[in-house]
Amino acid sequence: MFIRAAVARLVFPSVVLLLAGAVSSLACGTSQALPPAGLMSADEWLFERATEALTDRKWFASREYFRRLVDGYPQSQHREAAKLGVGDTYVGENSIESNILAINEFREFLTFFPVSPRADYAQYRIGLAYSRQMLSPQRDQTATKEALRELEVFLQRYPGSKYTPEVETLERVARDRLSQSEYEIGYFYARYNLCAGAVDRFRAVLVADPAFSGRDGVYFHMGECLLKMGTPAEALPWYERLMVEFEKSLFIERAKKRVAAIKGS
Repeated sequence: MFIRAAVARLVFPSVVLLLAGAVSSLACGTSQALPPAGLMSADEWLFERATEALTDRKWFASREYFRRLVDGYPQSQHREAAKLGVGDTYVGENSIESNILAINEFREFLTFFPVSPRADYAQYRIGLAYSRQMLSPQRDQTATKEALRELEVFLQRYPGSKYTPEVETLERVARDRLSQSEYEIGYFYARYNLCAGAVDRFRAVLVADPAFSGRDGVYFHMGECLLKMGTPAEALPWYERLMVEFEKSLFIERAKKRVAAIKGS
């Protein structure tokens, strides 16, 4: 037992030193000495290291370089880009937590640099980070609504931005997600013959989002509900609308049969 204790006393300090060295090595990954005087400015060096790490998808290392630049060189010409870079490292990690942190970084950028030429980029990335948190149509749509709000802010404030096409694509995806959620509620009502409630839901979807990508389903089930409610004259225009707007819809053949049946009756 005494021998075992003596060995432990000898080994334990070695383990501590080994662990300390490992931690130190990790820390030094982003805290190398700055370049020799005259080679390049310290902020320039940090910015280059951060950008290289970002390109290599080394999110943590890149973030640490960017943060050193932001915190240590307030007059640097790279400070705005570095602040955006911090947010980009979180977007790159693409987890629930990192997207939330990204939103915070880009919001801070807009607070500190509201008239920056890159303010549009920050707002675009806020919308993107919210979009990545959207849930399926069957689940809570709070993040979808947040994404839509931020994307609409972008489109209102920066109409000529080069990021507009990407933002419009994100907005369409978000609107479709929200509209699909409402449509599925209406479809649920329709399945259980709660047609009055279903019709109200379907109408609400089309009023809120007339460009909904899945509106062929709305048209068809609207017609189906109106037929069940004994109003074929009201159902007919919805089937015809489906046939005009959607040549390849999954509902097209059934819609044609309904139109033929209604007109032949």
